[in-house]
Amino acid sequence: MDAEQSYADLEQRAFDAIAELARREFGLNIAPEKMKMVQSRLRHRLNELNLTDFNAYSDLVCSAHGADEKRCMISALTTNVSHFFREPHHFEMLSAHMLPNLKSRIAAKDRIRIWSAGCSNGQEPYSIAMHLIGHEPTLRDSDFKILATDVDPKVVTFARDGVYETRVVSGIPSSLQKQFLQADETSWRVNDTIRDQISFRELNLLAQWPMQHQFDAIFCRNVVIYFDVETQEELWPRFHQMLKPGGLLFLGHSERIATPAKFGFKTIGTTAYQKDDGSKQQSSIVSGGIYGTS
Repeated sequence: MDAEQSYADLEQRAFDAIAELARREFGLNIAPEKMKMVQSRLRHRLNELNLTDFNAYSDLVCSAHGADEKRCMISALTTNVSHFFREPHHFEMLSAHMLPNLKSRIAAKDRIRIWSAGCSNGQEPYSIAMHLIGHEPTLRDSDFKILATDVDPKVVTFARDGVYETRVVSGIPSSLQKQFLQADETSWRVNDTIRDQISFRELNLLAQWPMQHQFDAIFCRNVVIYFDVETQEELWPRFHQMLKPGGLLFLGHSERIATPAKFGFKTIGTTAYQKDDGSKQQSSIVSGGIYGTS
């Protein structure tokens, strides 16, 4: 076997190991034709670690000593592209669902919770907060919180900072920009009125969820598209459990629950689902509460 063929065989072995690890621990479905993409995105990790080939890298991330590098790997392999007020029809549905009785819930000191699962660079949870507080300013002084989670620790840190280039905030209505953003010469920063309502945390959706209470709405958009059907169908019942009766689940524009009733949901709009109160699904609560959403 010549050196070139030996190298190709080693690269295939490394790809297979990385793809299996990504599928098993993070739910990512990496097709064989994505091999060049994986190599391209991970090459800088080899340079950072002073490794000479991908086989050594795959051995590292699959070992007991590779926990930290796994987080770097998933950061490199996932695409974190988002926009403020992406898919505006979802915000319209959120308003229709929450605003009619929001004042009475605030007066009753009710717990109001939303989860942005797969928050990427933070545009989604900030959009949710700006949208709802823009319609009902008294939310700022109520028991209202948004949990924003992502598997990528780098984007969680970026999102928590809440600083964006001018071109990125162009999708925010000017009235909300004036209310909730602070400008300097090169960027915009989300102000504390919004930032104080959001808790950013790292979370792998395939791991245990440590939240204690249910949510009024869950946004999980452009996340499950990376998962195979089996993994998706393991998530739907878990989302169902974490929603209050009548709570909403929003998915990305290319994502669907194939049989909503099977998992205790009914379709209420484009990639929007509501927990069906008449469903036979059981609503158990995940214990823990370490994310400060109690």
